[in-house]
Amino acid sequence: MDLSAINWFAVIAAIAVGFPLGFLWYGPLFGKQWMACVGLTEEKIQQNSNMAKVFGVTLICEFIMALFMAIFFYGDPASADMITASSGAFYGFLTGFGWVAMAIGVNAMFEQRSFTYVAIVGGYWIVNLTLMGLIIGAWK
Repeated sequence: MDLSAINWFAVIAAIAVGFPLGFLWYGPLFGKQWMACVGLTEEKIQQNSNMAKVFGVTLICEFIMALFMAIFFYGDPASADMITASSGAFYGFLTGFGWVAMAIGVNAMFEQRSFTYVAIVGGYWIVNLTLMGLIIGAWK
């Protein structure tokens, strides 16, 4: 594995896409539905939330996801030339849908959560990982 082939600016840009997407996704787009699914209210979030911890852990997790995607794409020099913006987006979509959203779906069944919850949370990760893949694939 050759980490020197990784474009660290692309990794940082891929991390950065998750925050505004999350703001929109869990705010104006699906915020009310998501809060209803998980039993939260604005007041509960404000009272019980250490936002520095939430954003800090999110940043670390997003970094690991973007780094591992870049390693998948560019860790093997023989296959690195085959990655493009469209293939990166496609692989990001497959990761989001096939692994992450399905894992959320399995957990949701045991947690007795609704399909709405699975669609909102899984959908976020599908879009986020697709955009990560697009950015990392495009910006070699």
